[in-house]
Amino acid sequence: MLSLATIAVLAIFIVIILFSAVRILREYERGVVFTLGRYTGTKGPGFFLLVPLVQQMVRVGLRVVVDEMPTQDVVSREHVSVNVNDVIFFRAVDADCA
Repeated sequence: MLSLATIAVLAIFIVIILFSAVRILREYERGVVFTLGRYTGTKGPGFFLLVPLVQQMVRVGLRVVVDEMPTQDVVSREHVSVNVNDVIFFRAVDADCA
């Protein structure tokens, strides 16, 4: 017969496994799922389950990301010193390829 302590440890272990299997993604995120290191699909927004220790998920954001580059001093063809500022806008369109 199992003791009460053993049952409690097993119950806690099962709860931890279940919580690690649950994933929730927001509307602007996609989940790229890998099973044993291989790409197996993309999950959309909402609630879904993964198999713990077998499947892994990487979150990919589909929103526009703004990255500002530091200012640089550039010498033009006419030998005039000019400061250049850059702003880069990018976003992932297809989560599978990203």
